[in-house]
Amino acid sequence: MPVILKFILAKLVGLYVNILSLFAPKKAARLAYRFFTQPRSGKLMHNNLPGILREAQTETVTIDDTAFQTYVWPGNATTVLLVHGWESNAGRWKLLISYLKKAGCTIIALDAPAHGLTAGEEFNIPHYAVFIDYMVQRYKPQFMVGHSIGGATALYYQSHYPTTTTIKKMVVLGAPCDLRTVINNFRNTLWLAPWVVQSMKQLLTDSYKVNPDDFCGDMFATKICTPGLLIHDKKDPTVAYKEGVKIAKSWPSARFITTKGLGHSMHNAAMYEEIYDFLFGHDPMALNAGGEAGTMAG
Repeated sequence: MPVILKFILAKLVGLYVNILSLFAPKKAARLAYRFFTQPRSGKLMHNNLPGILREAQTETVTIDDTAFQTYVWPGNATTVLLVHGWESNAGRWKLLISYLKKAGCTIIALDAPAHGLTAGEEFNIPHYAVFIDYMVQRYKPQFMVGHSIGGATALYYQSHYPTTTTIKKMVVLGAPCDLRTVINNFRNTLWLAPWVVQSMKQLLTDSYKVNPDDFCGDMFATKICTPGLLIHDKKDPTVAYKEGVKIAKSWPSARFITTKGLGHSMHNAAMYEEIYDFLFGHDPMALNAGGEAGTMAG
């Protein structure tokens, strides 16, 4: 769909929700909540899987009444868990997987709630983290790589599941820091009225079990001692660069790399080499830690 049509459609949806809120405020809030939590793309069909996923051993596992999809590329005892982002699926890791296979490691991935082949219509980070914990307890991965909201979920998981995590190194790509920033972007996209957003935030509070204003990646990062590699593009059009900076300042054991020209998708041979070197190469504590940024051109 052309960008201008997406823009017009978003404004029309926002106008409808705003008008509805004048007569049925609760219904309008629920509708806004649905638009915010329900992905519009990223689903997969069993009979039309990307080639990289057809190569994997697949299994559907039911947890908390949700059937979610897992993928395993068998290798040695070293295991890497891949956590994709919003409106995506495990197939987004095709290029990175080709690099990870050089190490002979076992690679595991999953489709997030309401994404890929996983069931459901709603996505939220705590629910995603429950699925991640299942994968961690079952496969005992030493490394975790997360992109976008998957990176934010990785931070949430590592800070909220300290007794079950086996993760020794983390890679976080283009992750948002503050849920309130994501909400503000959503509000601006649809031009939602303030009272609609406030009611929607209450529904998010009920779902997340925490006020969205307090749901912050930098706060999660302060609780993480795990060595990390944090990468964010200077011109990311989806998640502002300053979001990555905030996480880096709160995660002293992470190295922060700034890329130029990778956008939000974060696919680049040099970046993959950095990730490979971090996971399988030298001591991560010898890296340029403490949030000081290196630079990588796209």
